[in-house]
Amino acid sequence: MIIHLGDFSTVQTLAALEEIGPPVAAVCGNVDEPALRRRLPERAELEVDGARLALIHDAGPRRGRLGRLRRDFPDADTVLFGHSHMPLHERDDDFQIFNPGSPTERRRAPARSMGIAEVAGGRVDLSLLSLA
Repeated sequence: MIIHLGDFSTVQTLAALEEIGPPVAAVCGNVDEPALRRRLPERAELEVDGARLALIHDAGPRRGRLGRLRRDFPDADTVLFGHSHMPLHERDDDFQIFNPGSPTERRRAPARSMGIAEVAGGRVDLSLLSLA
């Protein structure tokens, strides 16, 4: 599965990812064209092998983010988000939040990056992949 956390920009970019083959789960981003914003939700929740994942583009201010996302997605084990392009992985007991950064536009991040999620038996293991 490919999970995208917004800022495709165009419907053509989403179509290119969908052509790769695995299913695409996605939310819209703040720079996505109107046709894409109509097609994709602002937030989504899905179950993958017993784990509940929540997707959102903009997780809001850094201060209080972990607690706020836990309250906003009470059924989720993991919340995945984008927007800032800054990689982040925080945990609180059995709940975690993760921003994989961006494979295309690093902005202030040290490198372009993306995330890998391994899900099995309700457990989500996340890792950051730094790209050259």
